[in-house]
Amino acid sequence: MSLVVADYVRAMSESDAAHTHETSHGVGVQQALKHPAVALRRAIPGVYEGFNHLHSEAFAEGVLSRKDKELIALAIAVAQQCDGCIASHARGAAKFGATPQEVAETLGVNILMMGGPGTVYGPRAFAAFAEFYEIEQAKQTSPPS
Repeated sequence: MSLVVADYVRAMSESDAAHTHETSHGVGVQQALKHPAVALRRAIPGVYEGFNHLHSEAFAEGVLSRKDKELIALAIAVAQQCDGCIASHARGAAKFGATPQEVAETLGVNILMMGGPGTVYGPRAFAAFAEFYEIEQAKQTSPPS
């Protein structure tokens, strides 16, 4: 078995079965993808380096804020029906200050543009955002260590 395949098999076996995207649309999806993503990153580091550079440039502050860019990315993730992308950008939206109402309105546009699939992936995105929003809120109310 090649090293890449061995890494993938090990990564899949190390994924936490208690948190799958069936039980969590945010943290669980990210946890399920963590080990397989590391294995793939090791196999094609140049591709990931290029993607990380593109990501940094696309999300840099400009006329649009990072929050606005995360909301756009979340809407595109829903349209693409990409659970990993939804989790990533729901987290980003929460981290950069989006409110539940801003996310809900963003997802409302998804439903308009997508129809039925928007009514499936929109709630997944809203649930993922709610998970990360709760985490961000807890960070803000926690006393400093």
